[in-house]
Amino acid sequence: MALIEEFERTGNWLFKRRGYLPVFLLLAGFIVLGFKDYSSYNVFPIKDLFYLAVSFTGLGIRIYTIGHTPKHTSGRNISRQRANVLNTTGIYSVIRHPLYMGNFIIWLGLALFLEYFIWLIVFFVLVFWIYYERIMFAEEMFLRDKFGKEYLKWAEETPAFIPNFKKWIPGELLFSWKNVFKREYNGFGNILAGFTLFDLARNYFSQGKPYPTLMWIIIFAFGFVSWIIIRTLEKKTKLFHLDDR
Repeated sequence: MALIEEFERTGNWLFKRRGYLPVFLLLAGFIVLGFKDYSSYNVFPIKDLFYLAVSFTGLGIRIYTIGHTPKHTSGRNISRQRANVLNTTGIYSVIRHPLYMGNFIIWLGLALFLEYFIWLIVFFVLVFWIYYERIMFAEEMFLRDKFGKEYLKWAEETPAFIPNFKKWIPGELLFSWKNVFKREYNGFGNILAGFTLFDLARNYFSQGKPYPTLMWIIIFAFGFVSWIIIRTLEKKTKLFHLDDR
């Protein structure tokens, strides 16, 4: 099998299973916290909130992208590659994979929380890049086959992962909070759950306390109640229904 076909095959395989990467990264984080030296360690809430802000920056990128994205476009589907429309305006005019960039920044915040700054960040970047590079490759091969010259022109002018804001072209769709609430409430909940679990593990390994600090209990409680409300509205009502999203 030619290398290009191998990349596409493994990329499609990983695409269908990309939800497993967070599980792997969480387990790796617990292992790191278990082996960390806590002899001179102090918890600083301001640092924790900064790391959370980093992750929320990534979530903000995802929210902006999803809020302007029509339905049946690449990136949101899970079981297979699908796209009836090629996104080339708005955030897609400055970067080809804004959702994956958002994912990267979300997980960067969680990796920073572990505070093994040099080797752990390098390890995280390598794992993320190797994993998502194949997925992006397979996705772009699909888009190339489906949209042909239109895709090639867009890909030639638009960077894959590092945004170039000089290329900005305003999008046609208005921002929709309904679309965001419908599609991204799990992302919000997962971020808060991830930080709270890491804080619980840090407390357990450093002090023998099997529970999070008060700050993270409050943050998680607020997030969990918000998640329950949004999920109930999304599942039980048509409040977030949109014909074009």
